[in-house]
This record gives sequence, structure tokens and C-alpha cells, in this order.
Amino acid sequence: MTKQKIVVALGGNAILSTDASAKAQQEALISTSKSLVKLIKEGNEVIITHGNGPQVGNLLLQQAAADSEKNPAMPLDTCVAMTEGSIGFWLVNALDNELQVQGIQKEVAAIVTQVIVDENDPAFENPTKPIGPFLTEKDAKKQMEETGASFKEDAGRGWRKVVPSPKPVGIKEANVIRRLIDSGVVVVSAGGGGVPVVENPETKELKGVEAVIDKDFASQTLSELIDADMFIILTGVDNVYVNYNKPDQEKLEIVTVSRMKEYITQNQFAPGSMLPKVEAAIAFVENRPNARAIITSLENIDNVLSAGAGTQVVAD
Repeated sequence: MTKQKIVVALGGNAILSTDASAKAQQEALISTSKSLVKLIKEGNEVIITHGNGPQVGNLLLQQAAADSEKNPAMPLDTCVAMTEGSIGFWLVNALDNELQVQGIQKEVAAIVTQVIVDENDPAFENPTKPIGPFLTEKDAKKQMEETGASFKEDAGRGWRKVVPSPKPVGIKEANVIRRLIDSGVVVVSAGGGGVPVVENPETKELKGVEAVIDKDFASQTLSELIDADMFIILTGVDNVYVNYNKPDQEKLEIVTVSRMKEYITQNQFAPGSMLPKVEAAIAFVENRPNARAIITSLENIDNVLSAGAGTQVVAD
């Protein structure tokens, strides 16, 4: 098989399921690394991105619990960077060790990534991404008065802070990542969607903002900026389905962009779950029509390269 430049997007839930301890998450990544090293062993240039939803949620709880005048809670952009750093360390460590076991001479590096968003993105006027702990209505309204933050009632479980989820428009470290890849380094980057920053149009100064970027869209943006040949989005199932969990459920294998868009108009994919993955896959292929986007599970990754498995989104 021809050497390919492959971006693999891991979900945050693939790292943390029920046990939030560092040990459990490290063990999950050791298992994950065994599968990822198979891609590297075949001579591919591999770039790994990852989610951080559960991890940043837990960190925000810890920050809130310890918040005081002398030890103030860290802002959201900093918490994203903190989890990007911790997961990046675990993943680099696991990959280094597995490469050593396999006798593969490869260096691995994690890059804390600043992802540029547009300060005029409509998402800033309509925060929708729930983060942090559940509060009573009384406590939520008190927080809104004191801090100006937005809170919304969440499915009868209480009130949660909501923050904007703007679309990425650029990645500050894209050229650094490209140079590392060209030097043969396995790169871990854009963790948790990256740290959201806005750019001053005059001074070009970057500033962190209170937001969360969708990991799949950040991964898609990175894939385009580094001219990836393949963009693999890992999820909990081997394939995407239409009419999911219905008698006429259908597994999608090779699907064109226009057909995928048609399925979106039919509301076939759940918002906040499969929909952003499908949208990111479509956007990647539209911008790189000779490349492929694949949605599948970690367990199925071997078959993707050898047998063309998973749901493959291709240009019309």
C-alpha cells in the first residue's frame, strides 16, 4: 500500500468511560496505541487528534470545588489547554512504549494547539454547548447575575453553564505540525478541538476565549491544512447507519457527498453525536476531492486499510 498522510480523530469517550482516574485513562490509551501503531508500522504518516469532553467537564468540577480568592478557578480556555496537555502526555507515552515494543524507530510529539475562531461567529451570540456541573435554578440565576455567564435547563437534570461552540477558521501551529510530519514525527495535536483563540485583525495578537470547539471540525480543518490523504473519525460503531435502530436500518459503506447531504436533510444523524462527524467528513472531501473521509470504530481500523471497511465518504 502507498504511504499516506492520515489524520485519526479519537473521541474523548474512548479515553474515559466510567473510571475517571488517571490510571484508567492511561490504560485505555495503551490499548488504543496498539491499534494506532499498526497504521504507523505500514509506513503511513500519522497525525492523531482527540476529544476531551469528559475530561474538561471533570476538571471544571474540580476547579469550581477549589475556587477561592487565593486559589481562583482557571478559565475555560486554560482548562482546555490543561486537558490537551495531560491527554497528550498519556498518548505520547503510550505510543512511545508501543513503538519501542514493535521495534519501530519513530519520535512522537504532542502540540498544545491554538485554534483560531471568528469573533463574529454567530455561535458567540447563541451559546449551546453545556459544560461543567448541574446547578439548581436558584444557583444558576445567581451565577448569571454575578458573572454574566449563560445557563440553560438541561433535560430535567438541572441547569448547566452553556458556552459558544464556534467553527474553526485556522490553526496557529499548522506549519509547525507540517514540519514535524515532514521530519517523520508522529504528531498529537488539536486535542479537545484545540484552545479557542481570536485574532486581532490589526495587531494579529491572539487571545483565548470562553468557548469549546468541536473536535471533529478542528480535526477536519487540520486535515486540510496539512494536505491529508485520509481523515479517519473514530466513534463507537463500525459504520454510520440510516434509519438507525429501525426495522429498515441500513449500513452505509461507500457514500457520495451529495447522498450524505440528502441524509442530513432527512434528519438521519443525531445532533451533537453522529451529525458533526458526518458534516466534518463532508467538508473535508469537498475541499480535498481526491482524499477520503472514513467514520468507523477503533476496533475496525485494521480493516479500513486492508479491506476498505467503515463508512467511506467520497466525492461525487
